[in-house]
Amino acid sequence: MKDIVQFLTEVRIELGKVVWPKIEEWIGSAIIMLILVFLCAVYLGIIDFGLSRLGGLIFKSYSVS
Repeated sequence: MKDIVQFLTEVRIELGKVVWPKIEEWIGSAIIMLILVFLCAVYLGIIDFGLSRLGGLIFKSYSVS
């Protein structure tokens, strides 16, 4: 039990040392993150679409009709 109390005391001390970002910095970082997530989603969507079309063409050319 003594170890748990010591751990929690040290956590509280360390959290007191943390420099938390201002709301403007947090909002700016959140906007950048959302833009990057959107761009990655669009990029992966384009790759997925292209590979789906390519796979469709390959399977269509080898299909037995």
